[in-house]
Amino acid sequence: MSDHYVAYVGSYTRGESKGLHILDFCPETLEFKLREVFEINNPSFVHLSYDQKFLYCNCDEGVASFKILKDGSLVLINKANVNGLRPCYLSTDRENRFLVTAGYHDGKLTVLRLLEDGSIGGVTDEVFMKGLGSVAGRNYRCHVNCALFTPDEQYLLAVDLGMDQVKIYEFDWATGKITLHDILRCELESGPKHMIFSADGKYAYLTHEDKNYVTKYAYEPEHAVFKKLQSISTLPDHYEGVNSAITLKLSEDGTHLFVTNSGHNSVAIFKIDPQTQLLERVCVLPTSGDYPRDIIVVPGRDSFVCANQESNSLTCFDVNYQGRYIAMAAAPVPIICPTSIKIKKL
Repeated sequence: MSDHYVAYVGSYTRGESKGLHILDFCPETLEFKLREVFEINNPSFVHLSYDQKFLYCNCDEGVASFKILKDGSLVLINKANVNGLRPCYLSTDRENRFLVTAGYHDGKLTVLRLLEDGSIGGVTDEVFMKGLGSVAGRNYRCHVNCALFTPDEQYLLAVDLGMDQVKIYEFDWATGKITLHDILRCELESGPKHMIFSADGKYAYLTHEDKNYVTKYAYEPEHAVFKKLQSISTLPDHYEGVNSAITLKLSEDGTHLFVTNSGHNSVAIFKIDPQTQLLERVCVLPTSGDYPRDIIVVPGRDSFVCANQESNSLTCFDVNYQGRYIAMAAAPVPIICPTSIKIKKL
């Protein structure tokens, strides 16, 4: 008998979309079955706590916390204000002590305390980023797109697309306060978007929305130093259309990197050389959907699922790494305006 999972899909609540979709998911068949929709305004980003007991999402009121029941159903715990506009990204530490949020519209980084029952407490620190950005289309403003802890959780990172920077803050675990430590400066007008770390914490990957490439860094935790190893395009050669390189995920074994291209409507897959750690582009192929916003790598098989925002669908693909191609492995799943997806094993 195959393992059973539950999938949580966030969305913009446009038209008939009501909020957070809860689906049963079978990795063996790549079958999704909608169970229910929890009505909440614009839960465009969903995050699971590391112990997978709680789910957190953004919403028009700020942020919301849910208890995950044994069958995967959700019970709302509470909502909390972030003292700003609705954030676009959120994450937690491993022991679920703090929730951090990134604000695109107001350029704000917010730290909130979490309580033992998973509920969201008050704001412990907050920073409105200041400075003139480099891209006129972004109104020359700060836009924080991603906030996460470093693997050793001594520092908090804020990816600022508007300023082409990753700000590095020292984190005080007793107070929840942050102090600016350093700034990782990216290429001007590159638009850094999302960052993740390798499982061993030695490397970081950063997408650049405006110039459509991914950068790999070696990470030295003692002083939070990032050493650039490589930047490589997420697009096929000679493509000149509009695109944004957005979400990135690593394969289960850490040997491949996936990046969504929203505009070109494709996924770029890279092989990671185990000796040099450099990326080699395996393929850039269509997701059979419009504006892929998020992706999950399916556990136990060489497959992934893509959330396509503008075509209202989830699409599932098998990956042939040696053949350098992907193949649709199941019928598209209709979901209105999907923007974020996470799965949990039951």
